[in-house]
Amino acid sequence: MVDVDSFIADAREEIAEEIGDANAVIALSGGVDSSTAAALAYDAIGDQLTPVYVDTGLMRKGETDQIRETFAYMDSLQIIDAKDRFLDALEGITDPEEKRHAIGEQFIREFETVAREVDADYLVQGTIYPDRIESEGTIKSHHNVGGLPEVVDFEGIVEPMRDLYKDEVREVARELDLDEIVAERMPFPGPGLAVRILGEVTEEKLGVAREANHVVEEELIEHEPWQALAAVIGKATGVKGDNRVHGWVVAVRSVESRDGMTARAQNVDWDTLQRIQSRITGENENVARVLYDVTHKPPATIEYE
Repeated sequence: MVDVDSFIADAREEIAEEIGDANAVIALSGGVDSSTAAALAYDAIGDQLTPVYVDTGLMRKGETDQIRETFAYMDSLQIIDAKDRFLDALEGITDPEEKRHAIGEQFIREFETVAREVDADYLVQGTIYPDRIESEGTIKSHHNVGGLPEVVDFEGIVEPMRDLYKDEVREVARELDLDEIVAERMPFPGPGLAVRILGEVTEEKLGVAREANHVVEEELIEHEPWQALAAVIGKATGVKGDNRVHGWVVAVRSVESRDGMTARAQNVDWDTLQRIQSRITGENENVARVLYDVTHKPPATIEYE
């Protein structure tokens, strides 16, 4: 395990040395990784840092309001409404890797735009060790690692947590006194709900995925999963009222893990699963079926794409 105090001191020193007298922007998503990186960087370089939250339209329910409230103390925080640009970039794309690369490129372009406005030469990211391992191997690209475009208009990219696992990041977050809602929040993928939608990303699918994920997180929080999610995986026949419908199929997944490198499907009781399916199908008229995924990692990954 990491020596938290030493890591924090070293990370702040590394950030200050790499950036020097220049300005930097940081990609802030609200998850524990980017939030911890933002806190470290803000402590290290202060007003030289511009935290940037990009509302991609692919985020969890209420995410933007939560970001605005949690990071209000950072005077330079910018919230960018880029929903239309991300949906345009994803239009017609069905391949998971192409999605990740499209999202990664659009993220970089958003940060480059802000960087030009604030004269920033550096980009700070909350990349952690499992992100690098999966992107450098053959599992999948992460939008902030293997999903980056070949040409990036920054003098350097600073990744102070590149050698940490998720549980170690949480330790650092607690030591930095980040709000519990941030420090203990379950992981959420950088590409957002786009990788919880099989096939093309559309506004209709996003609406289903956002509400279904909200239900799953609410219902499973007391089970303390490492990660819990809902994915829109296709369509199937169902019956609602007296009508036959061809509605969306939502897969629910809840896993236990230490670092995300391996995971075991959680043994969730039947009553809880029935409550989840009742809420998801009852609160969304376009959902016909809800499934529970019992596959471990490996052979599956935690996310669907």
